[in-house]
Amino acid sequence: TSGTTNIGYEERRSLNLAAKQSIARACAARVPNGISLFLNIGTSTEAVAQELLHHENLLVVTNNMNVANILVANPSCEIVVTGGQLRRSDGGLIGTLAAETIRKFKFDIAIIGCSALDTEGDLLDFDIQEVTVSQTILRQSRKTFLVSDHTKFARTAPARIASLADVDVFFTDSPLPRELVQSCRDWGTEVSIAED
Repeated sequence: TSGTTNIGYEERRSLNLAAKQSIARACAARVPNGISLFLNIGTSTEAVAQELLHHENLLVVTNNMNVANILVANPSCEIVVTGGQLRRSDGGLIGTLAAETIRKFKFDIAIIGCSALDTEGDLLDFDIQEVTVSQTILRQSRKTFLVSDHTKFARTAPARIASLADVDVFFTDSPLPRELVQSCRDWGTEVSIAED
């Protein structure tokens, strides 16, 4: 895979689908009712949205049109869409307007994905405008959950979002590379490995 351009959205949606669903179930199980959430761009966060359809009294803010469309089916969920420049390829909203909207909130939990993870624990992405929005999300959240399957360790991307040190719980489907296990312990980052 390329280190400078992302895999197409439709291909990503079907890639490792069972693992994404398991990760999403594990993540959603840790989301209480009656809180505010942010869900960002990505097929893993869309899987989480699907698992939140029976949660109650949620306020979900998102820059992902697909997440908003999924959560419409939950009548007990208030949905706020950030606005911003629409990226047609995946329904993501990016840019200054998206970041400005996010700064108006303080979320109980942000649920984020990333395009790649390196062995130093850096969360990476391809689009610098999306990275800026993701960094704003992290600053405006009391707690951060990362949802990402094991294939992200085999990929690389040029723009750094943050470190696993900035994440409270990392939901994935396989044990981490050995060098990252101790780092996560040192950072206080909980790693939750979902089972099929």
